[in-house]
Amino acid sequence: MRKTRQTSGERIVKDIKRKTRKRYSAEEKIRIVLDGLRGEESVAELCRQEGISQGLYYKWSKDFLEAGKKRLAGDITRQANTSEVKGLRSEARELKECVAELTLENRLLKKSILGDGDEDE
Repeated sequence: MRKTRQTSGERIVKDIKRKTRKRYSAEEKIRIVLDGLRGEESVAELCRQEGISQGLYYKWSKDFLEAGKKRLAGDITRQANTSEVKGLRSEARELKECVAELTLENRLLKKSILGDGDEDE
C-alpha cells in the first residue's frame, strides 16, 4: 500500500473547507431531523436541499431519538449554559453578602441585649 502525500494546495483546500464549514445550531438540527421524520420527501432529497450528507442526517437523528428516550426515562440532567451559571454565581454572591450582613446584625443585637459583651452568648 502506497501512502500519498498531500500537496500544499490540497492542504490549503482542506483547511479552507474546514474553516468555512457550516455549523448547525441545535434548533437547525432538530428542524432537519423532524423534516426527515415527517417523510414528506426522501431523506436523500432533504439532505441535498440542506447540503449535508445522509450519514450526518442519520447521526443527528440517532442522537435526537436517544436524547429524547433518555429524557423521557428521566436519565438525563440538563447542562447549564454560561448565562445561567453567571446568574447563579451572582445570586450566590448576593446571598452570601446577605448572610454576612444578617450575621453581623445578629451579633450586634446580642451584644446590645447582653450589655457590654462580657457575658456568654
